[in-house]
Amino acid sequence: MNLFTRSKIRLGTRPSPLAIKQAQEVQNNFPDIEMEIILIETRGDKDKFSSLWQEGMSNFFTFEIEQALIEGKIDAAVHSAKDLEGKMPAELMIAAYTLALSPFESLVSKGNLTLAKLCLGARVGTSSDKRKNALHRFRQDLVLKDIRGNIGERLAQLDNGDFEAVIVAHAALIRLGLTHRIAQVIPRDIIEPHPLQGRLAIQIRKDNKELLKVFQERYA
Repeated sequence: MNLFTRSKIRLGTRPSPLAIKQAQEVQNNFPDIEMEIILIETRGDKDKFSSLWQEGMSNFFTFEIEQALIEGKIDAAVHSAKDLEGKMPAELMIAAYTLALSPFESLVSKGNLTLAKLCLGARVGTSSDKRKNALHRFRQDLVLKDIRGNIGERLAQLDNGDFEAVIVAHAALIRLGLTHRIAQVIPRDIIEPHPLQGRLAIQIRKDNKELLKVFQERYA
């Protein structure tokens, strides 16, 4: 389907507040092109309990969006770049990556305490094994627990007393206007950022050469 056979580009993304902000970030970068944001609920949005690190979870936040793209229900998809680490359907490709808003992790904590000042045995929520391993190397006394849900839901769990602190991508808090919640931007010597942290991936069908050109020219 050629880009210009439609009056506007349909951008697919998840219904979370962060995903919507990310799609709007792409949308706002094309003031000369009309873009409509289409919200698509994924298994990851419905299932708030499964561990993200068990086998078969690589497309947990992308499968339904990629299917909509393959079927022509949307023209492009906006993802957190880290969510596309699994094998991509053969019909699809990444048209462009955005620059990272910030590559770092951040700490949100009760009392605005840094990692070094958290109480002995503090419960820290994170969904990433990599983050857990790094935090364990830094402080072996911390109790590292899985946490699921969108950013607002994770902060609510902290505020409700389920944790003493949570780890959240710095870029996510910037995009959501929540930088006032940050107790610490975590330095690289504690948690080495993922290479794609803070970046967005714009995914299209391989046969849409016109749309590929549009995105590559803007994000060259």
